[in-house]
Amino acid sequence: MTRLVPAVLRDEPQYRLLFAGQLLSIFGDRVSMLVLPFAVLAVGGTVTGVVAVSVAQFLPFVVLALPAGVWADRFDRKRIVIASDAVRMVTQATAAATLFTGTATVPLLAALAALYGAADAFFSPAITALVPAIVSPRNLQPANALRGLTFSLGSVLGPAIGGVLVALLGPGGGFAFDAATFVVSVACLLRLRPAVLDAALETATPMTERFLPSLARGWREVVSRRWVLAFLAGWTGYSVLVLPSIFALGPALAARDYGGAPGWAIITAGYGIGSVLGDLILLAWRPRFALRIGALALVGASCQAAIIGSGMGVWPIAGLELVAGICVTGCFTLWETSLQEHIPAAQLARVSSYDYLTSTGFIPLGTLLGGALTAALGLQPAMVLMSAVGVCTALGVLAVPAVRALPRGVTDPDPA
Repeated sequence: MTRLVPAVLRDEPQYRLLFAGQLLSIFGDRVSMLVLPFAVLAVGGTVTGVVAVSVAQFLPFVVLALPAGVWADRFDRKRIVIASDAVRMVTQATAAATLFTGTATVPLLAALAALYGAADAFFSPAITALVPAIVSPRNLQPANALRGLTFSLGSVLGPAIGGVLVALLGPGGGFAFDAATFVVSVACLLRLRPAVLDAALETATPMTERFLPSLARGWREVVSRRWVLAFLAGWTGYSVLVLPSIFALGPALAARDYGGAPGWAIITAGYGIGSVLGDLILLAWRPRFALRIGALALVGASCQAAIIGSGMGVWPIAGLELVAGICVTGCFTLWETSLQEHIPAAQLARVSSYDYLTSTGFIPLGTLLGGALTAALGLQPAMVLMSAVGVCTALGVLAVPAVRALPRGVTDPDPA
């Protein structure tokens, strides 16, 4: 029976604690993502209100991503992730209470969403830097793959759970569920042994160093490594050129040509299944040149816009999206593992904050670009063009020798 449990969970007791808390918490996040628009509409908001609340949750992440990376390299990362979870627990519990009591308003939900987004901005770089502090080097990739698997399963099952909660309890039920998952996560994080975490902070940024020099130091870590710069450019291209096909243009095309919501659900289910398969593959397979495989996966992932805009029909598109899902989660896992293996622990949070900024911060820009291209060319030509440019960008990443030749390891003696 124990053979059915991934080795990283058997061998890494500290990671088991982190995983147990994050598994439920990620499901809660996916539930709240589905519930949020319904909550806004339930209190009398309009589509404009839904957009405003979504932007309120997103903008703090953009503004705080880089400062959060600096602070995660200067302070105890365990305390940062606990504080982040605690703040998000309070915001979700407050949203649930006001929705249950009928006192929620659109401005209140927007304020809570902004506070949630700010806490999330601090969590992301801190958790990336925390994983190598509690996992042995040989288990870094499976740890990231297993964490990716929770995201994949959460994306598939979270909306279903959220739909049931909304039907039974209203939007407040979804927020209450998310708040409860943060309670579990905090309880697990509190049990992490400080001695395990101390090793990652031995060479941390001196507390006397000012904020701006510390931020600049993180940027120097980025620009001194061509493989990091190349991949950040690749993530930017993917976020600006490909993701809008999933978040905005894809549903619009599905409503017009693919049978509406049922057809889009089949397509997204194909992607979700592919993501799960990709994570399972990387639990067992440890490629010798992780970033080379990651760059190849980025090429496949960048085909998504053209796949969705191909007009081939729901089932062929869903099949290709399954392959794209394998590529996306594979690229993410191998890239994150490469950062953890090669970036010094004292600068890892700062470097990863640039990753989160480029992979998340430019999504609104891509949505605007997608809308402009659609207005000029039409839906399908715009999506094919965006994919073509995205694939060219990904091929450019693959062409960088430092990307193809980066070995496995836990140190980076030659930053270039």
